[in-house]
Amino acid sequence: MAGRGQPAGWRRGRTVVSRGDEIKVSGEEAAVGQAMRLFDDLLIVIRSGAPLRKDDVDYALRALRDPRLIQLRQVYEERIEVPSKRRFVIPRTPGQKAYVDAMRSHDIVFAIGPAGTGKSFLAMAMAVENLTKGEVSRIILTRPAVEAGERLGYLPGALEEKVHPYLRPLYDALYEMMEIDMVQRYLDRGIIEVAPLAFMRGRTLNDAFIVLDEAQNTTSEQMKMFLTRLGFDSKAVITGDITQIDLPAEKPSGLIQVQKLLASVPGIKFALFSGQDVVRHELVQAIIRAYEQGNHQPG
Repeated sequence: MAGRGQPAGWRRGRTVVSRGDEIKVSGEEAAVGQAMRLFDDLLIVIRSGAPLRKDDVDYALRALRDPRLIQLRQVYEERIEVPSKRRFVIPRTPGQKAYVDAMRSHDIVFAIGPAGTGKSFLAMAMAVENLTKGEVSRIILTRPAVEAGERLGYLPGALEEKVHPYLRPLYDALYEMMEIDMVQRYLDRGIIEVAPLAFMRGRTLNDAFIVLDEAQNTTSEQMKMFLTRLGFDSKAVITGDITQIDLPAEKPSGLIQVQKLLASVPGIKFALFSGQDVVRHELVQAIIRAYEQGNHQPG
């Protein structure tokens, strides 16, 4: 087998032959060196105990060609352990790696950037890892229910039914990190709490990992209220995309305001993402670039 099924451009300058548990690579020196780095990276994944997936191979190949991406071995060194079938969640770009490092070393982290950059997903993974390792005793997940505003009482159904659609993305991410029965057990016992931002008022949140999602839709007052809930032995991660604000025009976003107010406060870290950190479908990157370029054009 020589080059069969390899990505376009991979076959140039090298031949790969597999026999049993041995792989022979021959060809131009630079091309062979690149191939060996690829296989070394893939071995790191296998030896870590994680399943080797097609997207790992695809990513490793892209990282060899794109200097903006971190190598696969570095990705797995930064892996976040979660108690689900996936076993690990891993940062895949320099921006994501810096974000994970920030969450491990700071008590309050703001993650700001476009959709698909892993802001909420990595925060959720870090919360679950902290819980399962005993570093916190509970997880609190919250987001503002902006569209409902102060009119929740006018919507049909019980309060839980009214706010559930706004919290659904948090549940979706949670089920990626833990087995469904474990999630339900922790929800029933109050070890994991998913609630609208308004439910945080008046509380002091000790020994908890708190994630505020969609924070671009908080008002200045709501952001101050949330940040002052942080108690002893707790961490807070605040995520948002300031290009997708749903607040009324007369209400400034608390996430925008806080960048100026808290940028120089020790113990607080801002992780800023760009379209280069998008790890969804490649078309998502193209869409974000198009919108970013459109925003800089007159008219």
